[in-house]
Amino acid sequence: MLIHSNRFAGIMKYSRFVFSLICAGTILLLSTVTQEALAGDITTGWSFEKSLRKNFKNYGYQVVKSQRGHPVRDGKLSMRFEIRAGDCSWSSGWSDCKNDRERHELKSKTDWGKGEHWYHWSIYIPRDYEIIFPVKIALGQFHQHDDHPVFMFQNARGGYHVDNQTIGYTLHQNQILTDEDMRGRWTDILVHAHWTHKSDGFFRVYVNGSVDPSYVWSGKTKNKGKRVYFKLGIYRSFVSRRPGDEPTQVVYYDSVAKAKSCEKATKFFNCEAIRQTPYE
Repeated sequence: MLIHSNRFAGIMKYSRFVFSLICAGTILLLSTVTQEALAGDITTGWSFEKSLRKNFKNYGYQVVKSQRGHPVRDGKLSMRFEIRAGDCSWSSGWSDCKNDRERHELKSKTDWGKGEHWYHWSIYIPRDYEIIFPVKIALGQFHQHDDHPVFMFQNARGGYHVDNQTIGYTLHQNQILTDEDMRGRWTDILVHAHWTHKSDGFFRVYVNGSVDPSYVWSGKTKNKGKRVYFKLGIYRSFVSRRPGDEPTQVVYYDSVAKAKSCEKATKFFNCEAIRQTPYE
């Protein structure tokens, strides 16, 4: 009996050892994927963290591979965001659950108090993505710390709309892409912004390699003393406007870059041609 017990104990010890190796390998694999993403396969010039960590689901944000059949704009990896009915998150200062919201978003650890900056991201909306208007859908936004967003990219009716909220609410909303423009294909977005509370600020948006901006704003781009950061993912507001649970939505992002020059931010636009093209 003692011999059998020792043999059983040895088997259990070996099993735990093998399991630990498998777990270690899994962690190493995940770490490697994360490092690849941060090394420039997906993001360049900045890093991100979860927005509203409490109740952030594992499926909400994933780094995925082209070899597994996922759409990728450049390289081998992309970001996949998924949101399902009831996916509301919260932090110490805000609760989506109490404010009729659902989201899975990342926010940049980098922020900006002033000056000119260039930003690029590519976004992919699958063919089976459902529009759920009158619920509002933000797919990217520039936000101020402890204050309101200044520019949001809305998708509520489909397509892409620049929502100017520099005065604390929607000043105007301009469509830069239609729903059909974006479905089942990658869309490249380039932003040139001058962050300031003064009148010499600007916010210009270029689309899919065009040298002419699809949206131009001149004037104040943030509040005095505030710093701006970027958020991307899926953010649903006023979900109660539509009866029943919201359908699951999936969106991909890739080539997410920030730089002080156009050339360092993107390879999908002709930066020299942009500089030579009047925007008024």
